Amino acid sequence: MLATAERLPAPDVVAHARPHAGAKSHRLRAVVPTLGVPVTPPVRCGAWGCTGGAMSDHHSRRTPTPGRARQRAIREQAARAGVAYSVAARHLESLDLRPGETLATYGRTIYPIGVDSHRQLLVERRERRSFEERVTDTRRAAALPSGRARHLVDRFPPSRGRTGAGVGPLYHGEGREELLAMLYIVVAAESPGLLPNVGDLVWIAELGEDTALDTACAEVDREARRLLDREPVSLWSMIEKALVRAERGPDWPVREEAIRHAALLRAMMTPRVGPSGEPYVAELPVTGVRQILDALLIVADDGHAPGTRVRLLDGSTATATATIVGVRWDSSGPPVGYLVWPDGASAPLAARADELVVLAAQESVPR
Repeated sequence: MLATAERLPAPDVVAHARPHAGAKSHRLRAVVPTLGVPVTPPVRCGAWGCTGGAMSDHHSRRTPTPGRARQRAIREQAARAGVAYSVAARHLESLDLRPGETLATYGRTIYPIGVDSHRQLLVERRERRSFEERVTDTRRAAALPSGRARHLVDRFPPSRGRTGAGVGPLYHGEGREELLAMLYIVVAAESPGLLPNVGDLVWIAELGEDTALDTACAEVDREARRLLDREPVSLWSMIEKALVRAERGPDWPVREEAIRHAALLRAMMTPRVGPSGEPYVAELPVTGVRQILDALLIVADDGHAPGTRVRLLDGSTATATATIVGVRWDSSGPPVGYLVWPDGASAPLAARADELVVLAAQESVPR
């Protein structure tokens, strides 16, 4: 037995007794350096984990490179404008962007930093929801029309502009939830093909992801936003006709919703007596609902939500700052323009995205 054991080679001899493996390793060591590729250090594993190799838990896959954000911005500008990289670089340099600033043609701002601390508290609290709370919210958001309307009003709470900017309240107005629900009823009556499948919505809601439901409801949400570009009188008429049609429909839940919202609409249209004793009819909260849907569409299509602070690049107001108060949309894709309110101005003005620079650190909830 001992003699047999003495004839056995040592473990390190066995490890190197495979000529093909040894030759292959030798060839790799000889060839790889000539190609300019660094040789990956060996991986050594023990009871406490592994060391060596191409990367470890303590080293990121990519080392940050100075100027990478600038290079990405130049590439995006070149692709968007259809010009050479050097032309796009000169264009961006001519804008004299300050640290952290970006052109409004790219990027995304969903919850702009503002002066309303209560809104910021609500947004931060929403970000800390448990999974059960998120599922409860998405179940409600999947219930068109009223459930989704309530979800969006809670998701984008009221805010206000900076003191002295002249902007006033944002995402604001009495009856926002009711108007949103009415818009969805109009979409269902006028364009039923845009409605997502109920079974799909129920299944997606169980994921607890708002953005998944946003994707499923994207066409309905965009059509609801498009309706708000109509004149108020035309919008009133469309809502009335859609509610009458829904009240006569065969689907009882839809009829019930239509009956309830028809009563709400009549209450909204009933003249009231103002402080001066003159009757008046309250305006629909079109601006606040429009801003809610603007922020919602930006989640999927990028852009900058109402409340975002920008700098105008117009020649006459090169250093003027302003606040985005509205977004202009096409039938699909990202915003095609913005409605901005210059600081101290008495009225907003329209601007293209490439005429605006988003000020630094505008997003209150980094993603």
